[in-house]
Amino acid sequence: MHSAGINHYVLLDRLEASNTHRGSGQAWESRAWIGGDIDRLWLRSEGERNDGRTEPASLEAFYGHAISPWWDVLVGARQDIGAGEHRRWAAFGVQGLAPYKFETEATLYVGTGSRAVLRLEGEYEVLLTNRLILQPRAEADIALTDDNRRGIGSGLEAVELGLRLRYEITRRFAPYIGWVHSRSFGDSAQRAAMDHAPARDSRVVAGVRVWF
Repeated sequence: MHSAGINHYVLLDRLEASNTHRGSGQAWESRAWIGGDIDRLWLRSEGERNDGRTEPASLEAFYGHAISPWWDVLVGARQDIGAGEHRRWAAFGVQGLAPYKFETEATLYVGTGSRAVLRLEGEYEVLLTNRLILQPRAEADIALTDDNRRGIGSGLEAVELGLRLRYEITRRFAPYIGWVHSRSFGDSAQRAAMDHAPARDSRVVAGVRVWF
């Protein structure tokens, strides 16, 4: 919603269901902001549920400052929730529209014990018609330091690739179907095996995208 002075925007980018190796699953990714054209408070959340149990998920809050019409710098914090360790991280990032209209995010998370992880995300929208939109998406987590508490060394931890096709019934509401492939690498893959989870997984998803 936009008006003079303070504006706000809420996007539920992904609210989806799928069948996984652990049973029925759900996932979400959302973001919101409130503020002016230059300075904003940003909120982000994402996570998964499998067979009725919340898997690692996160809540993030940022102060964002626009450095150009298409790019923001962010500084804030992240709180891990759900299963696993409930870690807190300082977070620093940039987000914006790269050439050829690629939506891009790069966020550095710094935790206790000098633990540091870089997350890279990118997506692109292909307009097949005025209402039918194909959205490829990629995400990668890169450990910049060793995580001795979890027994995970530095390097590429995980990659997720997705392809979703949505139909905009209205500009604010769009159901979609898609395909997602995720893969763990190195020590993260070994840890997944210890938890009886596959190092790679592909699934069909169905969900809705809503904004207001």
